[in-house]
Amino acid sequence: MTTPRKIPMRQCVGCRQMKPKRELTRVVRSPEGEISIDGRGKKPGRGAYVCPDPECLKKAIRSKALARALDTPVPEEIYDTLRAQLEAEQ
Repeated sequence: MTTPRKIPMRQCVGCRQMKPKRELTRVVRSPEGEISIDGRGKKPGRGAYVCPDPECLKKAIRSKALARALDTPVPEEIYDTLRAQLEAEQ
């Protein structure tokens, strides 16, 4: 008999709710300090997660939660790319 696999949970920086890791978008700060969107969730570095909900992204931007979680300012291009991804998914 196999035991059910544990689903990794992560907290969205916008709404602060715990959700399955696969449902969230990961933004990562590499060891070199470069910020990028990690589609596969495998890039090395410090990560922060955002729900695929435009309201969560707005909250994260307004409260600077993404920048705080990554310990560095987030370039506007990253926010633009996240917005575009969310619009494409809806």
